[in-house]
Amino acid sequence: MISLSTESTARLGRIAILWRGDQAARRSATADSSRFKAVFAALADVGVDAEPVVYEDDVFGAVRAQLATVDGVLVWVNPIHEGRNRAKLDALLREIAARGVWVSAHPDVILKMGSKEVLHRTRTMSWGSDTALYRTAEAMRAELPARLAAGPRVIKRNRGNGGQGVWKVETFKSPRSRPMVCVLDATKDASEQLALDAFLERCVEYFDDGCVIDQPFQTRISEGVVRCYMAGDSCAGFGHQKVKALVDAPAARADAGPRRYTSNAEPRFQRLRRLMEDEWTPQLTSLLTIPQHDLPMIWDADFMLGPPGPDGIDSYVLGEINVSSVFPIPMEASAEIARRLVDRLRSKP
Repeated sequence: MISLSTESTARLGRIAILWRGDQAARRSATADSSRFKAVFAALADVGVDAEPVVYEDDVFGAVRAQLATVDGVLVWVNPIHEGRNRAKLDALLREIAARGVWVSAHPDVILKMGSKEVLHRTRTMSWGSDTALYRTAEAMRAELPARLAAGPRVIKRNRGNGGQGVWKVETFKSPRSRPMVCVLDATKDASEQLALDAFLERCVEYFDDGCVIDQPFQTRISEGVVRCYMAGDSCAGFGHQKVKALVDAPAARADAGPRRYTSNAEPRFQRLRRLMEDEWTPQLTSLLTIPQHDLPMIWDADFMLGPPGPDGIDSYVLGEINVSSVFPIPMEASAEIARRLVDRLRSKP
């Protein structure tokens, strides 16, 4: 267990920064050595005492005791990690939130914003597309073939990260009598051909997460994905990346590279910033009934370029929203998190 100082110089409150790790990570965790050191430093600059809390299910009781002593907790834990999920952690976070400890992001907010179902719930917004939702494997089996007849689709499991459970699917002509599809796993380099029934069987386990999402494939994905980072309802920066995921063309895959981070003042993305701050975030919170003050301290939305409008201006199509574990983040985002956290602590009853 991490040794924590009993002295506190906090003027506004005490915050835990929580991430997943083993016993060795718990013993060695410090603010200066963690990957969140910029966040720790930004909080110190505004007079907030922050301490590291490293979580794993087998130290549930120790973490529970630590979180009972703080005013709030910033959580960076993926929904799926090496076969483990967040079920026990989310139960703990709900428990401490009910006792008055502020949690970002609260598990109930994650379920509304951070699951792929948000793509269906917001499909009528201008960032939306012809998105379908399947509640059962039988519904997917009945409805997917007709959608595939109109063009390639992207199938997404409701909960996941790192491209897990995301597939590009398209039909192809085959001399066989069985319907055949070509599928590309977002985590793999090469596509494969198989019977549609065999692919549908692979997806059955995804319904354990409640649903499967089906979107039209965006042909401009090879031009890159823009990630808009948000601190609450304010843009905190951008990331742009040429991706390999779901890209077939070898030349486009070869052009893929790391995400490039920029501030919220980046000229290329000012239209996207205005859309996110002035239009889309208010619409999102209204559709999902999320109070503005419950928005996560850090979250992001991934956008692909859609067809240009009548005026020739590119449209944006939402690919996913990340809430559970948004990191790395633009350099300027840590200060924005700290600023908003101070506002939250000052307004706490």
